[in-house]
Amino acid sequence: MSALTHPAVGLDEPIRPTALRIDLRALCSNLDLCRRHLAAAHGQQAPAILAVVKANAYGHGALPVARALEAKGVEWFGVALVEEGIALRQGGIRAPILVLGGAYEGGWEAMRAFDLCPVVFTEAHLEAARCHGPLAVHVKVDTGMGRIGVLPEALPAFLRRAKRSAGVRVEGLLTHFANADLADDSVTRAQIAAFEAALAEARAAGLEPRWIHLANSAAVLRMTRHLGSHTLVRPGLMLYGYPPSPELRNLGLEPVATWVTKIIHLKEVPKGFRVSYGQTWEAPRRSRIATLPVGYADGYFRAFGNRAEVLVRGRRCPVVGRVCMDMCMVDVTSLPEVAVGEEVVLLGRQGEEEVSADELAGHAGTISYEILCAIGDRVPRLVVAGAD
Repeated sequence: MSALTHPAVGLDEPIRPTALRIDLRALCSNLDLCRRHLAAAHGQQAPAILAVVKANAYGHGALPVARALEAKGVEWFGVALVEEGIALRQGGIRAPILVLGGAYEGGWEAMRAFDLCPVVFTEAHLEAARCHGPLAVHVKVDTGMGRIGVLPEALPAFLRRAKRSAGVRVEGLLTHFANADLADDSVTRAQIAAFEAALAEARAAGLEPRWIHLANSAAVLRMTRHLGSHTLVRPGLMLYGYPPSPELRNLGLEPVATWVTKIIHLKEVPKGFRVSYGQTWEAPRRSRIATLPVGYADGYFRAFGNRAEVLVRGRRCPVVGRVCMDMCMVDVTSLPEVAVGEEVVLLGRQGEEEVSADELAGHAGTISYEILCAIGDRVPRLVVAGAD
């Protein structure tokens, strides 16, 4: 097991026994599954892969994830921020990096200095790219997400401006699906049609973007055959082992992250004893309560109190009382032999049991993406397996 530098104090090994284990073998297995889906739909003409590693690779650690995927031949990486792209470059990543959120004021010089490729969608972007060029750019079209992108009615003028902008090379055209994870694909099909029209507009303006992309994880897994002439796909969540929708659960994805801690304190309490802030849990019988050194400051949500379960010796044990900032308590009465120092799994598999990000999301009324991205910086990421 190799440890990444602890972000808070620069230690090579963490002191607190709470960590997120990152299995790079599982990551690469998920990449292989993605490639198999693309090959089944497209054969030798399968699109290239842009691995989305924004938000610290969905909480998994952007550098170890990107290094493993680059070693496996991933062609592109996608980040949300210029700062994320800079961190990858400083960590030795050499593959092309697309800044999906574009550049904010002050980011254009860094974009060029670190060889990052911006997504553009405003006139100001084109002017900034011209002033700081030469720059290759990807033009984003808003086909129905309503977030960022050029609206279809404004696209012809925007593309003509891009064509006239010295030092600006339109290398890509993209959009983003709003509903690709839903069983009803009517909105997604309408977006595909709108994007095909946008591509026709680009060609009419004299542009021939090499990289044409609109597929996220859900689209890769569900409808890659219907995505027209795309040359790039953008898997994110699936690389980390989670399906973007419930009906895609049994495809062979392997969760990459296992969140672990250890019992730091045990006590026996009488029936009627109350635990944690607000005393929201009362012992129904004489009970053994284990204290764990992890809390909502680490991303283990307060909402998990009296709802979530952890794994101890391969058995499920309930979180009791409110989760505190730095600690939480678990009822281990069913495991009378358990001792201080034993490992506890908060997220992941232990024995035959598993606590998934989807399960935790259900307790908090959210989605697996948020569970993974919320795991805080003070939880060190530990690489536990190398890429095959």
